[in-house]
Amino acid sequence: MVTHEELFRPWTVGQVAERSGLSVSALHFYEREGLIFSTRNEGNQRRFGRDTLRRLAFIRAAQSVGISLADIGAALDGLPRRRTPREADWTKLAAAWREQLDLRIEQLERLRDDLTTCIGCGCLSFERCRLVNPADRLSAEGPGARRFAAGTPRTPPSIPPDR
Repeated sequence: MVTHEELFRPWTVGQVAERSGLSVSALHFYEREGLIFSTRNEGNQRRFGRDTLRRLAFIRAAQSVGISLADIGAALDGLPRRRTPREADWTKLAAAWREQLDLRIEQLERLRDDLTTCIGCGCLSFERCRLVNPADRLSAEGPGARRFAAGTPRTPPSIPPDR
């Protein structure tokens, strides 16, 4: 049976790594970035509270849907210092991130749908580009893969043919 003292004893970095499935170097990186926190014992060794596991789960869940570490850090910074995110926090942040995620979904759908066709990059090197993007008409919208960019038309703009 686990005693009360054992239940609340801080964990070593190795214990957190084993329990979280993350490497020790990843934990050190997250700590340097201010995403997780440790204390030091008398021997100057890191010790983590068990709530660190919930923070790490929050970080990994956000990363798995494509949220950047910078955005995750900003979200965690909005919580009282060192407080572990709760379900209500995740709900609030997920709503705030919805627009960003919807945009990413649109971009991925475009990539999937256009992966084997012209993406409007202006390269003019493929035979198909002359049909889909004649005379590099998509360049009027700006540089790069125009058909891939969310919010851009799926077909080239109507520009009169060259004379």
